[in-house]
Amino acid sequence: MASSRKRPLSPPVLIPNPFIKKRNLAWSLESPSSPHGPHSATLPSLLPTSSTSAPAITTATATDTASASTPPITVRPRPTAGTTAEIESGVVQISDHLAQFTSILSSHLRPTSALIPRLSIPAYSQLYQSCAGSPNGAHFVIHQHDHPVAGTHYDLRLQINETSSVSWAIMYGLPGDANSSRLNRNATETRIHSLWNHLIETASLETGSLIIWDTGTYSVLPRRSKHAPPEDPSSPPGSPHSSSSSSSNKHAPTAQSLLHAAFQNRKIRLRLHGTKLPDPYVINIRLTKTEDAAGRSRSSRTPRSRRRGRTTQVRPVEPESTPSDSDDYDDDSDIHREEPTNDEPQGKTNNDSPSLNETRRKQEEEDAQVRLTNAYLGASNTIGSVYQRRWYLSLDRRACGFTEKKRHGGSMWELLPDTAPKHPSDSEAELESRRLSFPFYVRGPQFEQSVVTGRLGEEVLRDEGVTAFVPRKGWTPVMK
Repeated sequence: MASSRKRPLSPPVLIPNPFIKKRNLAWSLESPSSPHGPHSATLPSLLPTSSTSAPAITTATATDTASASTPPITVRPRPTAGTTAEIESGVVQISDHLAQFTSILSSHLRPTSALIPRLSIPAYSQLYQSCAGSPNGAHFVIHQHDHPVAGTHYDLRLQINETSSVSWAIMYGLPGDANSSRLNRNATETRIHSLWNHLIETASLETGSLIIWDTGTYSVLPRRSKHAPPEDPSSPPGSPHSSSSSSSNKHAPTAQSLLHAAFQNRKIRLRLHGTKLPDPYVINIRLTKTEDAAGRSRSSRTPRSRRRGRTTQVRPVEPESTPSDSDDYDDDSDIHREEPTNDEPQGKTNNDSPSLNETRRKQEEEDAQVRLTNAYLGASNTIGSVYQRRWYLSLDRRACGFTEKKRHGGSMWELLPDTAPKHPSDSEAELESRRLSFPFYVRGPQFEQSVVTGRLGEEVLRDEGVTAFVPRKGWTPVMK
């Protein structure tokens, strides 16, 4: 009887996963510490060096050299510290912001037409120097901010003390047509900024481009009654024609104190003495009682942490100013400076190094302080600003030199005869010829140039080495 033999065990047949692409089946994983790894010889050369300005390092193994189809491994150096984006975000601290940004902007000047308003670098530096650190300073800046998430908007910032400024984000820029059907602008209150932020032109992938649209000084005008006689816009408060004696000028309230009082009353009448804006240019900024209550209610909410998958963590912090879910836009810097994302699932053990934990803890403390005070580090909220209250900004047509004329059952606003000096100097005449004239329209980042450097937003992106920026679509200027 023939002896029966057991059939050898056949290897298990594995059913291939239909969702994996065939070209991905050839991949294999090797431990970096394995001596048999394909690039084990190159690992020491791939470690970062102590110098950030070292040239790119190219290494290749013998296998890579033999194979012409395998490209060499290239290690790119990290960008040099001290870029405008790093200074703006607070990653890099510098002592002299004026000297730093004057040097940067001087190296990026663009030629413009003789009809386009320009502020020279020396005049720009002297203007800021005369206001910074002074209780009498009244500096203002309007930034055009093309943000990838918030979209294009214009930030109006007014000096409130020696080191800080209050800020509003205006979606469509300042109004310039007295007969526009959309004369009002929504101005959303944002964080208190440091005064040196007025000097910034910068760009990054996270924040987009930022240019100085206009800059100068401001005056706070008294609220005008509808029954009061018309005033001469060429004679602002503080001029010899508006005071009875020189002694009263010495004790006159400063622009900062007038702004503080008007801010508390929620009605600000403001004249902007800029380089680009018409002269005179007067706006009204007001906050209704309803929006005031809604903004204060939003500021008292407990923050919600960002979500990762289905896990949500809520970290208790002090009462803060948190953005509303329905807001379409926000300030340049407020988006990327909000509370950090906590990406760890619940119950996961934190295995980070002590130095990383300490850095994260300090960052969270700084963010909590910013939300608590509604002011960035280095700035002080002495005006009582509340985050994301919605104000309304409109053109003061009468103060800008317009008069109402009745026509065909309606009304039109027309400019009064020119009240400028009859014989201005050559420099004044040149400046006046370059100013915007009514009506003007803010046309957006493809057209608006910096009043200091003459750059467009896309040119700032190129100068800062930002090549993959994708702007938010849908912004259109108000042309009616």
